[in-house]
Amino acid sequence: MPESGYSDTHSVHDITEDISEQPTLLIVDDDTIFCDVLAKAMTKRGFSVEVTHNIEDALTKAEAATPEYAIVDLKLASESGLVLVEKLRALDPGTRIVMLTGYASIATAIEAIKLGATYYLAKPVDADGIMAAFERTSGDADTPISANPLSVGRLEWEYIQRILTENDNNISVTARILNMHRRTLQRKLAKKPHRN
Repeated sequence: MPESGYSDTHSVHDITEDISEQPTLLIVDDDTIFCDVLAKAMTKRGFSVEVTHNIEDALTKAEAATPEYAIVDLKLASESGLVLVEKLRALDPGTRIVMLTGYASIATAIEAIKLGATYYLAKPVDADGIMAAFERTSGDADTPISANPLSVGRLEWEYIQRILTENDNNISVTARILNMHRRTLQRKLAKKPHRN
């Protein structure tokens, strides 16, 4: 077993220690440094951790041994983590899935929850934030309502995300609907969202 306490191989069964009481966690993110740091932190919190960097490897591991918990990044190179959320939920409806993203939008948050994510967190996030998300079983009616309305830039970004989601992430169709050149749309999508 690697010193870090997690395995980056395809077999969950390679670990010979008694981990039967440890909850299993699958981390799927294409940022290898983030994965290493998060895997170490979650191992310290008592999880048996598996790490993958793409959907195909994640499904291989999940089919071999369905995880009790999963952390899935929204953008996995050219793939959408939403696809994986749906497939993990189909394998085991009891898997608690937290979706992470550096590109948080209302549209993708709603879609992630509809597809089976337990919670949706915007990066940067730490292990404590993820643990709190795993422990949540329902919404919080006492969540404060922001007194600050969204900025024009943020509203535009949210609208683009909604139209893109409605068109199955098809850039060409979305650009036509928005009456925008395809390259302009791609530039807008490549930018981080406005904070407010």
